[in-house]
Amino acid sequence: MGILNDDAVLIEPGKNSGDPSIVTVNCPDESGLGSTLCRIILEFGLSITRADFSTDGRWCYIVFWVIPDSPAKVDLDSLKNRLLSACPSCLGTFYFCLQSNVSKPPSLYLLKFFCRDRKGLLHDVTKVLTELEFTIQRVKVMTTPDGRVLDMFFITDAMDLLHTKQRQTETCDHLTAVLGEHGVSCELELAGPELESVQRFSTLSPVAADELFGLDGSDVSSRANKAVLTVDNQLSPAHTLLQIHCVDQKGLFYDILRTSKDCDVHIAYGRFSSKVKGYRNLELFVRGTDGKKIADLEHQANLCSRLKEEMSCPLRVIIVNRGPDSELLVANPVELSGKGRPRVFYDVTLALKSLGICIFSAEIGRHSTLDRQWEVYRFLLDESREFPLASLRARNQIVDRVTKTLMGW
Repeated sequence: MGILNDDAVLIEPGKNSGDPSIVTVNCPDESGLGSTLCRIILEFGLSITRADFSTDGRWCYIVFWVIPDSPAKVDLDSLKNRLLSACPSCLGTFYFCLQSNVSKPPSLYLLKFFCRDRKGLLHDVTKVLTELEFTIQRVKVMTTPDGRVLDMFFITDAMDLLHTKQRQTETCDHLTAVLGEHGVSCELELAGPELESVQRFSTLSPVAADELFGLDGSDVSSRANKAVLTVDNQLSPAHTLLQIHCVDQKGLFYDILRTSKDCDVHIAYGRFSSKVKGYRNLELFVRGTDGKKIADLEHQANLCSRLKEEMSCPLRVIIVNRGPDSELLVANPVELSGKGRPRVFYDVTLALKSLGICIFSAEIGRHSTLDRQWEVYRFLLDESREFPLASLRARNQIVDRVTKTLMGW
């Protein structure tokens, strides 16, 4: 087993408030490493403002300039350890990674609490779990007629320490501080038979599925038309140059790298330039799985089409009728690795809290279409005086706020 020291990941904090921190990763390469690193950065609530990277297939060198999405302080030491854990053939301060990068998946735990409901409760709990570096895999939220809520979060721990009494106590203490006088009970245990019932995701109606996964929306088409992709096989003797000019959004670099990985495109060199008037420019020198240029015109067209789709519409947001109720649906593509997009549940609950809208129930599940699998978030919304859900105008305002929060606009 090869071993790298902590210098495989270096983080230089910004000198002044508002300045980006500089994250440098210098380690052995593996397929999809850039996408994995971007995912971790997103999980910490950071946006990538600029990036430079290169790889020869054996070694990878990437520099990220990152800023927080919110005023909350980011634990840079924890970020460093998480990034080290993703580097092949490395031994971080708290993590082991074998050269094959094969490790036992983290254990799944059930966090269950029962308390009195209030506005913003679900986001406040989600915020605590996110700050503690838990990943929400599944969730089931139910409100009782007497105004109490039963929340079941199925979570994994990035630190893989939830089996310890200290970590469990820390989690319950943080939640108790948030729930305050509203708290009644809080339990944390290894997931058991309860997971099976939560995994039985209620089926989307054909009308809702068509609206959610169709690409006919004018806003989507407008953003897709603003993305310009150019393929050049003349500039480099060994690589295809892919130039991208598109509207900026949260997670853009992650979307491009995960799509390239899923399309079996290897990026050898690249530059993700700073934003100019709401737009980004990227230059990527890429190769196919055979290590050669992407010369096939059909392959080029398919890659550009897929990238345009993912850049213009990485998330779908609609409100539909579910019986007498109104349901907010949010969907994002699942990577071929089986992972969904980071912090979607966090951002949606934040947007709804900012609007003062209460969530009657919530769940996370998967839905398959002809060409891919999607992660779908479902929220039954409570009526409010400010946003009467029978009003098309109110629904559009909710969809707009949720979309802007997810996309960082």
